[in-house]
Amino acid sequence: MDTRHIQYFMAVYEHLHFTKAAESLGISQPTLSQQIRVLEAELGMPLFDRIGKQVVATEAGKLLHVHGGRMLLAEQDAKIAIRELMSSARGTVRLGVLPSDLDFQLVPLFIHFNSEYPDVQLQAFSTIHILEEVLSNRVDIGIALRSPRDSRLVQIPLRSEPYHLLVHSSSELAGRASIKLRELEHLSLVMYPQGFIGRDIVEKVCREQGGFRLSTVMETSTAISLLQLVRAGVGATIQPGSLLKQASMRADIVAIPISDHAPMRHLELIYGSERYISGAHSQLAKWLIDFFSK
Repeated sequence: MDTRHIQYFMAVYEHLHFTKAAESLGISQPTLSQQIRVLEAELGMPLFDRIGKQVVATEAGKLLHVHGGRMLLAEQDAKIAIRELMSSARGTVRLGVLPSDLDFQLVPLFIHFNSEYPDVQLQAFSTIHILEEVLSNRVDIGIALRSPRDSRLVQIPLRSEPYHLLVHSSSELAGRASIKLRELEHLSLVMYPQGFIGRDIVEKVCREQGGFRLSTVMETSTAISLLQLVRAGVGATIQPGSLLKQASMRADIVAIPISDHAPMRHLELIYGSERYISGAHSQLAKWLIDFFSK
């Protein structure tokens, strides 16, 4: 079975439209239709039902989509392995990281990676959908919130860390050694919008342990903007204390531990269990494990 035919099939499966699939592949629609017919003849079963202008995958098509994806991935891994054999310090590593970690914590590690692997392109993506990105092969390695065990993944537990209340140093709360969960109810807060992982973790604990919901005066989608709002005195925020690891991030901001029922986030490193892992991938994973295990 020619992997080129599988690529053509996967394009049609994704678009469910022969013309759009052909455009994405850079070939003509008649050529694509002919190649799909060749594949169907080889397999002895139709892969798509054509009902008027609508294209629907058959049961055989759905089955081929599962195994065809694995075939293409195996071909890609073989090419990577051979390229690495020819030159052990080339290629691309794609890393998916939660936005707040990418913003504040990992740049020094990226600089170190570049010094050790100057010919390897590191692509770091900010995303809250890390599990999906890894499973769909859009990133090679992910730092994600811990999830149930999945045979499709290698899952390596990293650190667990509590959320703190971050306030401006001039706040009347700044001198507190700790704060109770229920005290958060009436504070003016700047937070991620609902639906963001960091917001949902905190809201869940407040709802289940404190019986209240947070009250926000402003919501933004980046950790940088939240800290800027805290510095401007707009409100406090509830975030992992690790956001203030860098000295530049601690200016004018104080982290106050939550003494009871502190929200926690549990991190893990993930990558596909069937993926080929190059030397550069493996080394980056080791450095990430060391960094996030401290």
